Amino acid sequence: MRKSVSSMKPNRRQIFTAGAAVAASTVAVSTVTATEASAADAGPYGSGVLGSWSTATRAISTAAQIQRTRETNGVYMFGDSISVQDGKALATRLLGRDGSQLAVHNWSSRPTSGAVDALQQWATTYGLPRRILMASGSNDIFDPPKFAAQVDRAMSIVGSTRTLYWVNIQVVRTSVTATMQLADQRNSSWLNMQLYDAQEKYPNLRIIRWAEWLWVKPYRLLNYLRDGVHPTVPLGQDARNELIVQALTQR
Repeated sequence: MRKSVSSMKPNRRQIFTAGAAVAASTVAVSTVTATEASAADAGPYGSGVLGSWSTATRAISTAAQIQRTRETNGVYMFGDSISVQDGKALATRLLGRDGSQLAVHNWSSRPTSGAVDALQQWATTYGLPRRILMASGSNDIFDPPKFAAQVDRAMSIVGSTRTLYWVNIQVVRTSVTATMQLADQRNSSWLNMQLYDAQEKYPNLRIIRWAEWLWVKPYRLLNYLRDGVHPTVPLGQDARNELIVQALTQR
C-alpha cells in the first residue's frame, strides 16, 4: 500500500476546514430525501441521541485468549461496531505481520465511556500488554463534550510506559438528513480535535488517522465506506486495518 497520511499532524484550522469540505461533498452526493428532523430528534449537538447499546452485537475474547495475549505481549483492542465487523480480519493481518496476538472487546453502538470501562476491567483482571488499541469514538458524535475526559481516563489506566493507539473518527451517516450529516461531520471533527489536544499532553498516545486518509481523496468516502461510517468489505476494511497494523508494528 502507498504511504499513508498517518504521519500528518494537522492543526485545528486544517481539521475544521477539511471536515467542512468533506461534509459538503458528502451531502452533495447523498440520496437522503427525508423530511428534516425536529430539534428534539436532532439532540443537543445535531446528530441525534444515542440509544441503549447494552444488548447490541459484540465480540469479546475468551479469558484464555486475553491471558495468552497478555503473556505474549500482544495487543488489546476496544472498539465499536466497526471493530465488531473488522476485528477478525485485523487479528489475521496482525498475526501475519509480526506474530502478535489480538484480544478484543468490541461492542456495537457503545460510546467511549463503555470502552474505557472495559479497559479498566481488563487492566484489573489480567494486566495490560505494552500496546493498547482504542477504535472508539463513532458513537460519541451524539455527546462530543464528554469525549476528552474518557481519553484522559484511558491514558491514566494505560500509564506512561505503554503505548495507546487510537483510530480517529469519520462519521457522516448517509441514512440521515442533510442537516444531521453536517452535524455528524462537525462532531467528528470536534472529537478528533480532542484527540489531537490529548496527544499534546501524552507522548505515548498515537493517533491512527483514518479520517485524514479518507479526506485526502474524496472518492474514498463513497468507495471505502458503505453507509458513511462502516468500511466496505473488503476494500475499506483492508485499508483501515492496514493503517492500524502499520501503526502497531512500526518500530
